[in-house]
Amino acid sequence: MDAPLTTPVAVIGGGPVGLMLALLLDRQGVPCVILNAHQGVPDQPRGSTHNARTMEHYRTLGLADRVRRLGLPPGHSAGISFFTRYNADELALLPWPGTAEVLSRRAVAERADPTPEPMHRANQMYVERLLLDHVRTRPGITPCFGWTVTTLRENTDHVDVVAERDGARRTFRAAFVAGCDGGHSLVRRHLRIRYEGEGALDQDILGRRSIAAHLRVPTLYRDFLRGRGAWSNWVVNADLALNLIALNGVDEFFLLTSSVDSDTATEAELVRLVQRAAGEPLPIEVLSHRPWTAGAALVAESFGAGRIRLAGDAAHLFTPNGGFGMNTGVDDAANLAWKLAAAVQGWAGPDLLDTYGIERRPIALRNTSAARTLGRGLGAVDRSTGLEEDSATGEAARAKTGAELVEYGMRTLDTLGVQLGARYDDSPIIVGDGSGPVPDSFAAYTPSAVPGGRAPHLWLDDRRAEGSSLFDRFGPGFTLLRLGPRPPGTGGIEAAAHARGVPLRTLTLDDPLARELYERDLVLIRPDQHVAWRADREPGDPEALVALITGERRGKVTKPSSATAHGRR
Repeated sequence: MDAPLTTPVAVIGGGPVGLMLALLLDRQGVPCVILNAHQGVPDQPRGSTHNARTMEHYRTLGLADRVRRLGLPPGHSAGISFFTRYNADELALLPWPGTAEVLSRRAVAERADPTPEPMHRANQMYVERLLLDHVRTRPGITPCFGWTVTTLRENTDHVDVVAERDGARRTFRAAFVAGCDGGHSLVRRHLRIRYEGEGALDQDILGRRSIAAHLRVPTLYRDFLRGRGAWSNWVVNADLALNLIALNGVDEFFLLTSSVDSDTATEAELVRLVQRAAGEPLPIEVLSHRPWTAGAALVAESFGAGRIRLAGDAAHLFTPNGGFGMNTGVDDAANLAWKLAAAVQGWAGPDLLDTYGIERRPIALRNTSAARTLGRGLGAVDRSTGLEEDSATGEAARAKTGAELVEYGMRTLDTLGVQLGARYDDSPIIVGDGSGPVPDSFAAYTPSAVPGGRAPHLWLDDRRAEGSSLFDRFGPGFTLLRLGPRPPGTGGIEAAAHARGVPLRTLTLDDPLARELYERDLVLIRPDQHVAWRADREPGDPEALVALITGERRGKVTKPSSATAHGRR
C-alpha cells in the first residue's frame, strides 16, 4: 500500500452535502479530499427542492444563477396540482412562481426583501452534476470517486481513512473527517452513534415502504393536463395515490407512490398504475425504479466527537414532505465548514467544533418534526369512494377533499419560517444582548438581528445587480458591520481578531434601512451569516469577545445596558 495521502479534511460521501462542504471549505482556503464509493453522481432523480437558505449558500459560491438554469423551464409553475385522475376532475391547483416569475419579482422587490434567492425547483441529480463539475475546477479539492471507505483509525492528531478501489487500497491521513455518507453511514457506525426518533409513517399515502421511479411520459402535459400541470402533479382517489414530479418540464417525471408493493413491483405494474391514474392507456417508459421508506424522522444522538463529525443524512433522515432533508444538510455544511477551517488554520478555541452539534442537532429535530407533521397531514386527507361519482354526493366529496389538499399543499409551499428561521440562541459562542426570544414559526419569517439568527437581508440599491445584496459583501470569515451615520470605532475588535488569526472584514454602511434592520451600530456576522454579537459600542474586553465567538471561554463579554437594548443610544 502506498504512503498515506495527507489532507486537512477528508469528506466521506460525495452527495450534495459532501460536495457543498468541500466547496465551502475551499472558499475558506482549506484543501480537502472527497471520497465517494460511486464513480459519479446518481442518474436517478431524488429531491427537487432547493430552499431559500440553500440557494443563498449557492449564491455565496457564485452558483445560484447556474442552478436556476437547471430543471424546469423558466415559465414552468413550481406549484402543486391535485386530480382525481389526470383526465378527470381537478381537486386543487396551487400556483407557485417559477424561475421567470421569481426573477421578475426580484427586480421590483422591496429593499428589505427577506432573501436574495427564493426557493427553486431542480432535481438533485442535475444539481449534483453541476456541483461535481465545479468541484473539479477547484485545485484545492481532490475528488476521489470510486473509492469505498472501509476503515477509520483515529489517532491523537489525525484520522487514517482506508479506502479501496478495484482491488487497490490506499490510506488518506486527515486532520479531520466529515461523514456525509448517507443514511447507512459507515462513519456514524464507526462512532457507534445511533439514530433516535420515528421511522416510517403507517399510512397509505407515502407511508411504510414506497417506490420511487424515473419515468418518461411524453403526452401527460400535452394531452391530459393542458395548462393545468405544475411541478408536483398528484392523483388522489379511493383506488390509488401517486405524485408525478416534473423533472424537465416536458416529458420526464419522478414518480412517488405507496400504491404498489415496492419490493416486488415490476416495470409493467408501474406502467399500469400510472395509466390508471391517468384514466387512459397513455405511453410510459420506466427508466429506473427503487424502493424506499417514507416518513422517517430520525436524528443521530450525537453529531460526532473528536476529529470526526456527521452531516446530512448521516446525521438526520427525513420524510420528503416539504423538501427539508437535503436543505438541512446543506445548512449543516455551512455551519461545519467555517469551524473546520478554524481548527485547521489554528484560530479555533478548544470548544468550537463541539458547538457544531450543539447548534445543528436542535435544528435537525425541529426540521424532521416539521416534515413528519406534513407527512401526517397528507395521510389524513379524505379519499372517500364517492370522489369520482358524477353526482351531488361526488361533488361534495371533491370539495371536501380539495379543501383538505389546499390546506396540506399550502403548508408544504409556505415554509419560509422553516427555511430561514434556524436560530442558535443558546449556543455558547453566541453573545445574547438581552433581547426577548424571537418566535419560531413554520410559515412566517420575520427578519431579526437578535444574536443567534441568520442576518437580515437587504438590497443595497435598486438595481438588483450582481453584488447589490448585503450578503454579497460579507467575507468568507467574520464580518463586522459599522452602521448608521456616526458608527463607533472598531479598533479593539479588529486588533483582537488579528492577534488570534481570526479572519475579519469590517464593512461600514451609512444606510438608514440597514441600521433600522440591525438595530445596533455594531454587528458581528459569522462566516455562516448568523449574528454572533451586536451592541452600540465595542465591549470593554474585545479579546474576551473574540475568544468566546471562536470557542474559548475567557473572561466575560458585558451585555448592553437596558438603555441600549432596543437599539437607541
